[in-house]
Amino acid sequence: MTIRQASAADLGVLRELLLEFEAEVPEPPHRRGSLDRELEEIPDYLESGLALLAESDGRPVGYALARLEPPRLCYLSDVYVRPGLRRGGLAKALLAGVVAWARERGAEYMTLEVLSTNLDARAVYRRLGFGEESLNLVCPLGELEPRLAPGARGDSFGSIHVQTDDADAVARAVAAFVPRLPGGSRGSAVAAPRNGWTAVYDELCDREPAMLRRLALELSDRMGAVVLVLGVEEGKIVRFILFERGSIVDEYLSVPEYHGPLPPGDVIALGANPTVLARLTGADPARVRETARTAASPAELPPAGEMIARLAELLGVEGAAHGYAGARELPGVHLLDR
Repeated sequence: MTIRQASAADLGVLRELLLEFEAEVPEPPHRRGSLDRELEEIPDYLESGLALLAESDGRPVGYALARLEPPRLCYLSDVYVRPGLRRGGLAKALLAGVVAWARERGAEYMTLEVLSTNLDARAVYRRLGFGEESLNLVCPLGELEPRLAPGARGDSFGSIHVQTDDADAVARAVAAFVPRLPGGSRGSAVAAPRNGWTAVYDELCDREPAMLRRLALELSDRMGAVVLVLGVEEGKIVRFILFERGSIVDEYLSVPEYHGPLPPGDVIALGANPTVLARLTGADPARVRETARTAASPAELPPAGEMIARLAELLGVEGAAHGYAGARELPGVHLLDR
């Protein structure tokens, strides 16, 4: 087995190997058509970058392409070994050759791109110490356009319920934490205690559900209390999270994979835990199982507004069917406008 630097005479062989690579790991639909460009770029690697060719008994069995990106970066374009000779260290040997070449020229880092669907390659690179630098996202314009149309996205809103009757302490904590949230809240509201819970609403947290969850975590940690965050996201799904002393003890999302695919264990974890809810809120476990249903799409469940009202009643909290705008009209509410 030998590895050598390819020359212009090897152009046809390198193109053949690249075509095999492409057939084995096809480009996603939005990148189709890029193969011709990649084939045309091979001479550039031969002239000003690095093209390594692996041979067994004079027969080509793998290749690697790389180039320098000043000041300190080596970009690894391709590493490929024909299937029959894998798991024998050849891919590592090609990589080692690229590293030696790059180090001689002052490079300090290596970067590469790998398709999210190429699980085997991702696992190999992780074992070698590569970590994620960025994440490229893609969406068909035909699907994105209607989602961006006015009124296409439903409203998000939510509320935080602190298990305490000390509304003044809650208001002080809200006043301390909300100004730290990125995004600029225009106001908060703290409602009078009801059924042993003090509700919190915030204008920024209605717009950004992630900020609602962050504020709930801060309040639970600061006050050492049980805190429930309950909200509707994009007018379609319902989420609640239960915190105890700053730690998440239960989380529910009506459509667990609404925001994207999840590992099976995470999908299961986003179903309500009747035992935990019964201990911390007094909710009836049988009713939890009946009410906190999950599905593959919002269409399989009751409307989000109906679901959040049922969950609020089950968990013993009031005022969860609206956000900050509606909370301003509640009797006895303490407004913290900014």
